[in-house]
Amino acid sequence: MNALDTTAVRLKEAAPGAPTLVCLAFCGGGTATYHDWVPALPDGVGLVAVCYPGREGRFAEEFALTWDELAADAAAGVASVAGQGPYVLFGHSMGGWMAFDVTVRLAAAGAPAPRALVVSACNAPDLGVTDRDRFLDRGQRDEELLGWMRTHGLLPAHVLDEPELTEMAVELMRADLTARDSFTHAPGARTGVPVQVFSGDADPVIGGDVGPRWAALTDGPFRHDVLPGGHFYTPEVWRGLPAEIASLTTGGAEVPAPVPSPSAAPRGTAAP
Repeated sequence: MNALDTTAVRLKEAAPGAPTLVCLAFCGGGTATYHDWVPALPDGVGLVAVCYPGREGRFAEEFALTWDELAADAAAGVASVAGQGPYVLFGHSMGGWMAFDVTVRLAAAGAPAPRALVVSACNAPDLGVTDRDRFLDRGQRDEELLGWMRTHGLLPAHVLDEPELTEMAVELMRADLTARDSFTHAPGARTGVPVQVFSGDADPVIGGDVGPRWAALTDGPFRHDVLPGGHFYTPEVWRGLPAEIASLTTGGAEVPAPVPSPSAAPRGTAAP
């Protein structure tokens, strides 16, 4: 098995000429979360999930304990996919910052840029790690971290039934939180690719300025969609999230403004 098999895990092949959705994980997450997205993908769209060190097929590797180490590893994984055709880069929570950082790093290296950057449930990175972003903290007790993972469906049933596996899950979460806490936003770091932001209307983690702050970090088109639910939205919204990604359905790089439904309030706003 080569590095591409274990780092950039291909969950669905793209049809010729169609984009691939490349996903980066949140704290404590892996590729398993994204397996359920295959049925929600628009026709022809492929799916790749990037696996961080220390989990799944990379279990024997050491965790990345600094942001720079983790971001360099993620950038290498995305770059291995970027040269194979058009792609859209997605990240949720900590993965949103990672997706932004990876996009900036790939641009600096002259690698192919994503068709669009899609970030979900994360505040703009130019603020750095704030108290709001530390809704999970590496100093919390094991029971507290496990409780959060249970509540948000991050632990499958077979893990909950095995003390050794739950211990490993907590260790993994603490490693990712350690890396997150070393994140700093490079002054002036920004991107030129289109950006789409998702946030939950009941997510206490996300600040009210999330849209304008993210809009200020791109020179390309911008769109902000507010979805029902908390940090992982509602289960139904989460399972169908790929269908909400504008750049997967428009056939191009644009992220057009949401079109208000005649019978409902707009789901989001676009920057002028």
